Amino acid sequence: MNVKRKNAAQDLRLDLLPGLIGYQLRLTQLAIFGDFAAELKEFDISPGRFGVLVLISANPGMTQSLLAEATQLDRSTMVAVIDQLESRGLVERRASPTDRRSNALVLTAAGEKLLRQLKRRVKQHEARIAKTMSPAETATLVELLSRIRSRLHSPAERTKRK
Repeated sequence: MNVKRKNAAQDLRLDLLPGLIGYQLRLTQLAIFGDFAAELKEFDISPGRFGVLVLISANPGMTQSLLAEATQLDRSTMVAVIDQLESRGLVERRASPTDRRSNALVLTAAGEKLLRQLKRRVKQHEARIAKTMSPAETATLVELLSRIRSRLHSPAERTKRK
């Protein structure tokens, strides 16, 4: 006799997981990144690459080291990211006017044009995310997430964990 089985995940006991902030954040991040990918699939851009483009646009001439620090990526990963964006004609490395050992990063005209398009679409994506919340709740959520991140990155908190 062939009995059709329910989705196994429906029977899965999650124990304390649903009440954990980290668990809920991870599931939410996956859902948000999935929506981001669907909204921007024709542009072949990830949330991380979008953030890099935004930071370079807002800080023309910034170094790769500063960008790596701002995005919390290691230097070798940042080199690969910039290589990929440069190969697409979106970012340009220029000699830094203040440090010959560093490259200054700028968006190309194509990078600026793409970023304008991306920002419009990301605003639509963000509106979908926030649809279930009031503007005040959205602001509170952003503030709470920022507070958690700041606390975990504070020097005092890092010292406590050692």
